[in-house]
Amino acid sequence: MRSQILLFPDFEIKQYSNGNANKLNDNDKSIHNWYRFVLSFPPHLVREYLHKFNLKPGNTVLDPFCGTGTTIVEAKLHGFYGIGIEANPMTYFASRVKTDFDINLDIFVNDSTRIAEKATSRIKHSNNNNLKSLSSDELSLLLDDSISPIPLHKTLILLNIINEYNSEFKNHQLLALATSTIKNSSNLHFGPEVGVSRKKKIDADVINGWLTIIRLISNDIKYLKKDNYLPSKLFNGDSRDLSRFLKPNSIDAVFTSPPYPNEKDYTRSTRLESVLLGFIKNKADLREVKKNLLRSNSRNVYKGDDDDKYISHNSDIIRIAKEIENKRIELKKTSGFERMYHKVTKLYFGGMAKHLENLKPYLKRDALLGYVVGDQASYLQVHIPTGKILSDIATYLGYELVSIDLFRTRFATATKKEMNEEVVVLKWKG
Repeated sequence: MRSQILLFPDFEIKQYSNGNANKLNDNDKSIHNWYRFVLSFPPHLVREYLHKFNLKPGNTVLDPFCGTGTTIVEAKLHGFYGIGIEANPMTYFASRVKTDFDINLDIFVNDSTRIAEKATSRIKHSNNNNLKSLSSDELSLLLDDSISPIPLHKTLILLNIINEYNSEFKNHQLLALATSTIKNSSNLHFGPEVGVSRKKKIDADVINGWLTIIRLISNDIKYLKKDNYLPSKLFNGDSRDLSRFLKPNSIDAVFTSPPYPNEKDYTRSTRLESVLLGFIKNKADLREVKKNLLRSNSRNVYKGDDDDKYISHNSDIIRIAKEIENKRIELKKTSGFERMYHKVTKLYFGGMAKHLENLKPYLKRDALLGYVVGDQASYLQVHIPTGKILSDIATYLGYELVSIDLFRTRFATATKKEMNEEVVVLKWKG
């Protein structure tokens, strides 16, 4: 099938300052702004590497840690097949919606307007002495005061009507609700850790906040090129086990950003919307989600985890893990999480080794791969050169190291040092 778009017309690789390297440019916001994870990488970085990889129309691009779909959206917009794999059900859902451009805008807007009218009426006639809320199990999953009672009440009324109306574009309406809740109705702030603002939103204009995102989606689709875009495939699953998702010798290129070994619980940043939309209803659901994630923090290490066996030969990882554990003992750090720091370091790189090993049968000869990763010092300020270690793992497994490109630096408050974020570029020779 011939691509519908001239690949990268008049493409120019720009030099971005360190301050704006990871920010959305004005030209990047279309579609990506429907829902964006705070730690997402920028579309311009994806475009730059898809261009560098010299892909042909109709090639297939894989993002095995696809998050909110940045790579897959860019692949679709530029004439490639995209395949994304994501373990977090909320971000997987966002990726699936953001790659669905097949919308009749008249029906979408009309349905959404009717839903807004019904929700407004129901809110007006609701009893403020009997506010709708989440179950105790659901509330226990959230940061305290993530959303105040009245905005939550209004949000749940709107959610119920979206589900009752069951429009053919319900998923887009639900994603709009997730985005508008976080932006306009919640008390959350991101920087990049998720937290609760001191000043709480006692009330919020939930309906108009939602309609603003509906109009954003509508306008973005209105101004897309009117061609038939190549389809994308999204899978909710574990990137360390690819056999259920991919066909042998089918992938032309990979561009992705896996979690970093940095003690961030990535599910916390999407917890409110995950609970609202029903993807996580209790602690058992949350545990199942975390078990499918790469072990990047001590809060998702489980009995029986053995990914560290994939890096038992790697002296650098073993040395760093020992340094972390020795420093913990020296500093008399005794919490359960701190005792896991050395273990999770080995499990993280073991999981990446397992992923790269299992990926090999699905790559075409000379496929190029880009992994955006960052150096870390989250574990008692012991430096972890993530890019270098990942490149060593890959070459041990038979990949060719093409380059380690500096993307940007960021200041680590714990160590008072600049930490590198890099793109590790690999080639699979087959």
